[in-house]
Amino acid sequence: MCLELGILKIDDIAFGDKTEVHSRCLYINKIELTELLKEDPNIENVELDLAKPGDDVRIIPVKDVIEPRVKVKGPGGVFPGFISKVEKVGNGRTHVLAGTAVVTTGKIVGFQEGIIDMSGPGAEYTPFSKTLNLVVTITPEKGLAQHKHEQTVRMAGLEAAAYLGKAGSNIEPDHIETYDTGSILENAAKYPALPKVAYLYMLQTQGLLHDTYVYGVDAKRIIPTLINPAEVFDGAIVSGNCVSACDKNTTFHHQNNPVIRELFKYHGQELSFIGVVISNENVTLADKERSSSYAAGLVKMIGADGAIVSEEGFGNPDTDLVMNCRKLETLGIKTVLITDEYAGRDGASQSLADAVPEADAVISVGNANETIELPPRKRIIGDISTAELIAGGFAGALKEDGSLQVEIQAIIGSTNELGFSKLRGEGF
Repeated sequence: MCLELGILKIDDIAFGDKTEVHSRCLYINKIELTELLKEDPNIENVELDLAKPGDDVRIIPVKDVIEPRVKVKGPGGVFPGFISKVEKVGNGRTHVLAGTAVVTTGKIVGFQEGIIDMSGPGAEYTPFSKTLNLVVTITPEKGLAQHKHEQTVRMAGLEAAAYLGKAGSNIEPDHIETYDTGSILENAAKYPALPKVAYLYMLQTQGLLHDTYVYGVDAKRIIPTLINPAEVFDGAIVSGNCVSACDKNTTFHHQNNPVIRELFKYHGQELSFIGVVISNENVTLADKERSSSYAAGLVKMIGADGAIVSEEGFGNPDTDLVMNCRKLETLGIKTVLITDEYAGRDGASQSLADAVPEADAVISVGNANETIELPPRKRIIGDISTAELIAGGFAGALKEDGSLQVEIQAIIGSTNELGFSKLRGEGF
């Protein structure tokens, strides 16, 4: 498979009479997009706002973040199984409106939604303070059930991203990133002297608004399987979960998975990137045992000497994480884990809910229980009253002047377990 990502660098975003990219500015026809989204009978109202880096803006509660893209060559389309037909992606060319994002907000769906501050100290904790954001605020029809509400907002975000992406169809990219992947046998034979490294990509699938989709299929219904890394970059995985804001993988994170990007970077130099296995995070012990055994077996089957495992979420999924680690190590595969910590506000508590001696190579992306003061922002997009309801908030978190005192788990992407953040643990 060979995927070309055509990177269109966008320097500004504005509303205009026509949705187009002109002189590196993304113009958006507000009326046209609003009418498109309101075609969903579950939506009562749509509001569109712009939020740029440095703006005195707070967005809350944030549900998902999506990067606008468009397929311009090759089979399939964007977000297969949702926006496009279910056709295999990862081949051809996809154009990326780099530097932009669609952010969905509105009435709270689940308590594990989050905050994006576009300026101030909170902006340093989220990568989406640096993107040019179209914020889509969805008001659902009255009485809409919680799961239907989540689905409605999720689809509105994907529709908006696909709509914006089309503006880049006929624009010549600033540069092209090429991801050319051979078969497992070809990769193994190409660099026989280099260690063969696989990536075990854990997806949040606990249900009850903790879901991730692969080609439109709820991933809790699958057993672990191989996926070409180019498919991940081409939108095969979509977020539908409301796990804690700090360590949820938004759709944007999946589209730009930095673990895969780094493995490609060092492929053929320091390692041989042998493949990606996606695995789910289950609720019952039997399901955890089944998935971890199957995932470890797949990694072994493709001939990996080492594996990187990334978690999504915390608590219950910690068990999936350490099961994967123990079984990989038992099979003789050197394993590195990427996780965040919930070590209490003083950092003195046990960081993970589970542990095994084999987990002796762990990358921490921060303690989600650390607290932060967020000064008031001039403009709120969404609903500030949810600040005391979301995970990381608490009674008294919202001050009279509009400032917040919250744990950093309330901030979107602050301790992202793909490493898509600024926080790192140093030493242990």
